[in-house]
Amino acid sequence: MRPRFDSLAFRLVAGATVWAAIALVAAGFVLSSLYRDTVERAFDERLGVYLKTLVGNLAAQAPGDLRDPGNLGEQRFELVYSGWYWQVQQANGQVVMASRSLATDTLDLALAKPLGRIDGLQSATLTGPSDQKLRLLHRTFTFDADHRYEVMVAGNVSDLEKEIRSFQASIAVTLSAFGIGLIALIGVLVRWGLNPLDRVRRGLSELRSGREQRFEGPFPAELEPLARELNALISSNQAIIERARTHVGNLAHALKTPLSVITNEARASDGPLAEKVSEQAEMMRVQINHHLERARIAARSKVIGVVTEVEPITARLVRAMRRIHLDRDLAIEASVPAGAKFRGEQQDFEEMVGNLVDNACKWARSEVALTCTLETATSDEHWLVLRVDDDGPGLSEDQMAEATRRGRRLDESKPGSGLGLSIVSDLAAIYGGSFTMRRSALGGLSAELRLPAA
Repeated sequence: MRPRFDSLAFRLVAGATVWAAIALVAAGFVLSSLYRDTVERAFDERLGVYLKTLVGNLAAQAPGDLRDPGNLGEQRFELVYSGWYWQVQQANGQVVMASRSLATDTLDLALAKPLGRIDGLQSATLTGPSDQKLRLLHRTFTFDADHRYEVMVAGNVSDLEKEIRSFQASIAVTLSAFGIGLIALIGVLVRWGLNPLDRVRRGLSELRSGREQRFEGPFPAELEPLARELNALISSNQAIIERARTHVGNLAHALKTPLSVITNEARASDGPLAEKVSEQAEMMRVQINHHLERARIAARSKVIGVVTEVEPITARLVRAMRRIHLDRDLAIEASVPAGAKFRGEQQDFEEMVGNLVDNACKWARSEVALTCTLETATSDEHWLVLRVDDDGPGLSEDQMAEATRRGRRLDESKPGSGLGLSIVSDLAAIYGGSFTMRRSALGGLSAELRLPAA
């Protein structure tokens, strides 16, 4: 199923993902910065210990007779170009003594980039032998006015940078894994939080299909008002439909009685006027019946949750038609899948199918076949396709178009008002379906009715 980018779930997950990513990246930078500060502080403290050891050693000696203090307890001061160096120089820049690790090189303090003061000591960075990046601490040590020395201790920060990069990589991996897990958890929580909406969708689908008569829960507190309002709307809709039926019935009674009086009076009289009145009264009766029927059907079709079983009705119609046309020995068969249901009123379904089967039986020579199939357009849209075939003479294209016009009868020798196929077409349209006619494989007419299925 393709993701819906305008869905609530997508918006919630996407929004949470963006903010989680921002928060985790910010946390990564903060942790990395704190770790760098901690490591650099520990590095500087280590250099400070060596520097204080060196100064203490110098303080114990005579001003004019300084002796090499050795490795200060760190073997790397003995290894040539190890990256760890100490150096003592006079105020004029002349080097008095230096660690063996410097070999013949010296540290040029004038090229150092100051970083600030740490515990009263000057901190700086400097490029040392073999282009090593050094971090150093230095201070001025004074014996007297003639004996002032600049004492410095430096360490290679490449190991420090490597340790920081390793920590950053570990942080990136850890936070990425945590972020992926967090996003997955957010997705699960969003789906769980929105699950009641899916129950609402299923409830509406069951209500529309007729499997339920009311919108039932349980639902969370936020959705309970919605459920109450929907149930109130259903009740109101049913009350409106009932009133509409009553009004239609009252109107039919109010119109038919005066119309019957006019028709009877016209038939009891002679002359052209009486014939014209009788003719027009009959046309009025047909029109009134047609429009009252449409109003009645439209009212019923809007009722929510009404479902009609297909198989019992078709079986009953087939039995009735066999009895009616017993003298013609017609073979009338019906094929309906088990469980097929029409989403609408039983009376309307009987009227549509009954008109089609009755029409087919009137014109068939020996055979009428009623078949029903189910089609699925989407997960929420199902269709009931009923087809009635006969082996009669059939209709031309023009006759098919003419047959669905109300009040038109292609053969006056057959009984009827001419409203049958017109009512079928109108009913199908009102329910959102369709009615079509074509040539049948049996040789006669094939009438196909497409209606919403439950």
